[in-house]
This record gives sequence, structure tokens and C-alpha cells, in this order.
Amino acid sequence: MTSTEKNRRLGRGLSALLGESETEGYSPPAEGGEAPRTARDGVRMIPIELVRPNPDQPRKSITESELDALAESVAEKGIVQPILVRPVKGDGEVYEIVAGERRWRAAQRARLHEVPALVRELTDRETLEIGIVENVQRADLNPVEEAHAYRQLIDRFGHTQDDVARAVSKSRSHVANMVRLLALPEGVLTYLAKGEISTGHARAIASAPDPEALAHLIVTRGLSVREAEKLARDAHSGTAPETKASPDRQEADKDADTRALEADITARLGLSVDIRHGNKGGEIRVQYKTLEQLDDVCRRLSGENRGAA
Repeated sequence: MTSTEKNRRLGRGLSALLGESETEGYSPPAEGGEAPRTARDGVRMIPIELVRPNPDQPRKSITESELDALAESVAEKGIVQPILVRPVKGDGEVYEIVAGERRWRAAQRARLHEVPALVRELTDRETLEIGIVENVQRADLNPVEEAHAYRQLIDRFGHTQDDVARAVSKSRSHVANMVRLLALPEGVLTYLAKGEISTGHARAIASAPDPEALAHLIVTRGLSVREAEKLARDAHSGTAPETKASPDRQEADKDADTRALEADITARLGLSVDIRHGNKGGEIRVQYKTLEQLDDVCRRLSGENRGAA
């Protein structure tokens, strides 16, 4: 395949790759009704146990609260957009997900027996490309996952930054800036993936002598992007950043019990939890990305789930 052909295919965007024109006539079953096993638009109803996830799925983190919220919607309205699958070689009865793993997992939680799906014969390369484009266009990836996705399209498949930008409906500068983040130390990328710092923070300290140390200061002090930029300028000029926080924001080193409690609450909520304790008390920070996640936390705190099965 020539470079022009590769670029043309990726540049078509997700709708063309998924063949969404074939799903225009699809609608989920009416409340209390059943969807047909097959439909003229090419959507098929596939037993949920015959579908398996893609091990190369670009998105690695799916929170429990996200799945719970989506499962509620699926139970009430059904799956509005069919998932995309491909037949597993050597086993014509089993299908691998190309796009729509969250919908499939939510359908399991909603106790559906079948899922609507488009079946396509796709290569490993096409499967990965579509998975990346779908996740980026839906804003389902954290910044580090997004950066790795762009890097895969560029390094593994030979696409240019312009090609990738067109495919995911982003600017070329956005793609370039995201890929540059991967040069940061692993500790900084961990903060970024967990949402403890933003991409603005990460870019501000990217060229500093010790980005990881500055990222730690940003997190412990709750610094803004502008404050992070000043911190980086001071580091470049040889001015040692102030290491002693004000008494109200001073954070003691976390002991094993505190970290264990963080892990326990994180597992229960399905959201990242940070406990900060100092001489004058402390605070608990819960990271959320969507209003549905916030709503779920509020319901738990208000005790609405008491007595639920």
C-alpha cells in the first residue's frame, strides 16, 4: 500500500472506517420490546458470550462508576449505537471487539443476552487504527493514552502528524504537543494519567532540569499552570524552587496505613482518591472526569444506595 493510499484511508475519519452510513436505519428496541436478530441495515444481534474484548485496546483504564452509569442507560434505553466486531480467525462463532468495548461491558452489567453489532473483516492493522481513532474522537483516553495512541499511528503505521490530526479531528500542533509529552519521566506521566496534573502543567515543566521533582511540588501544593511555568523558569535560571510549603498546605509523608486506606476507597468508588494529612488536619481528594461520576459520588455520600440490592 502506497503512502497516499494509507493517508487517504486514515484521513476518512471514524465514520467512514466504521461504515456508519450502514447504521443510519438502526434504532434500539422499544422499551419492553425485542430487537430483530438481523436488520436490513446490516446490524446483527450477537449473543453476548460470543463477543470478546480486543487485547490491544488503546484505552487501558475504565472506571467502575463509568460502567455503572452506562449500564443504567443501556438497561433503560438499550444500546443506541451498535458495536463493531470482526470474526476471530479459526472460530467463526466468536467475534473480537474493534470499537465499543464499554458498551459491551455495560450490556453485561445490564444483563442483556445479545448486543447489536456490525461485523467486518478487518486486519490487525485496521483494527488497531479504528480502535485508536474511535477512542480519541470520543475523548475516552486520558492524555497519556492519547499520546501513546498517536505515537502508534505514527511509528507503527507510518502516518504523518497531519494524517493523524485529520483522522481524529484535532490540529497538527495538538498531536505534536501530545506526542512530546511521552519524553517526560515516568513519574510525571503517572501524575498526568491519574489527572493530578493537566497537560498544561506537563508542558510547562517538560524542559526543566528535573520535571519529576517539579511535578511533585505542583501536586502537593495544588499549583496552577501559571505557577508551574514560574517554577520551571526558576529551575532554568538556577534558582532552587521553594521546598517548604505553608503550614496549612504542608503534607506529611504518607505511611502504609494511609496508602492502604487510599487504595481501599479507590476500589470502592472506582475513582482515584488522594488523602492528604498534616499537623492541622487534612483533606480527601476524589478525582472525577464526568458529571455522571460526580453524581454517583454524591448519591453514595447522601446514602441513596442504602438498602439497595
